[in-house]
Amino acid sequence: MNDDTRWVLPLGTAGGGGWDLAVTDAYEGWHHTSLRVATLTGSDVRVLAGGDWEYVVVPLSGGVRVTVETPDGSTHEAALAGRVDVFAGPTDVAYVPAGSRITVRAAGAGAGAAGPVRVALAGALVSAGSGTASGTAGVRAFRHLAAGEVPVERRGSGAASREVRNFGTPAVLDADAIIACEVVTPAGNWSSWPPHKHDVERGGEETALEEIYYFETKSTDPRGTDPVGYQRVYASSADRPIDVLAEVRTGDVVLVPHGWHGPSVAAPDAHLYYLNVMAGPGPQRAWLICDDPAHAWVRGDWPDQPFDGRLPLSRPASGETV
Repeated sequence: MNDDTRWVLPLGTAGGGGWDLAVTDAYEGWHHTSLRVATLTGSDVRVLAGGDWEYVVVPLSGGVRVTVETPDGSTHEAALAGRVDVFAGPTDVAYVPAGSRITVRAAGAGAGAAGPVRVALAGALVSAGSGTASGTAGVRAFRHLAAGEVPVERRGSGAASREVRNFGTPAVLDADAIIACEVVTPAGNWSSWPPHKHDVERGGEETALEEIYYFETKSTDPRGTDPVGYQRVYASSADRPIDVLAEVRTGDVVLVPHGWHGPSVAAPDAHLYYLNVMAGPGPQRAWLICDDPAHAWVRGDWPDQPFDGRLPLSRPASGETV
């Protein structure tokens, strides 16, 4: 039986309280991660009391101004310049420790975006009972990470070439639980490949992390045809069944509670973007994965294939300057 109706959240089906999207632990079967997306125009403001959750504020299009009151009574301000859209390159982000109060408002067009500003708040549970918290929840420092500080990774090769922006990974961001990054896959390529999982704790080999995939698509067809992508999630064991094969568009979400996930497929006429948010119950904040043995061999072919020359997609065309 296909599980799309449970784990796939099309645009417009999971909002509320002023948020276009609000994935939280109120969703049945979901515990450790959250994602909220808002569209802001004019003087619009969104306020969120963090409680036992830490957050990364990620501008999707345009810029936002972030005000954060941390548990020690301090107030922090950050003007996130943002970008035109998610395909235009990395953005600056703000890390917000648990126990904080967050206010976000539009800060104009930021890096050239026209129209409303769109912003994502990616969250992870760090309460003492979660098993993930280090015992120091609420004492992490607020941080404004500049776009130039975001490591951009070339991952895969050939038709599995993609760009990964590691703004919220353990090597880059000091946090309690959250692991977050962005992935851009050129039209026709496969990402999240080979399929992999991270759903059990195996010391030094695998960490248990639930994961949110938030998607955006961009047509390469000058006629502006409907841009789509595809996401696959399937069972890694008979006692934990899951079967997802979803067509995704801008604003859609696929939740991965467990199981193999991949590929994330960019259609031949559309680039694919996704924002990943991960956290779990284990004691270690680490992204340790296990490949599906049926497909793990593809990694061995990558050194013999050229990396896709279309990446980064944000490279200026001939005659343009950055």
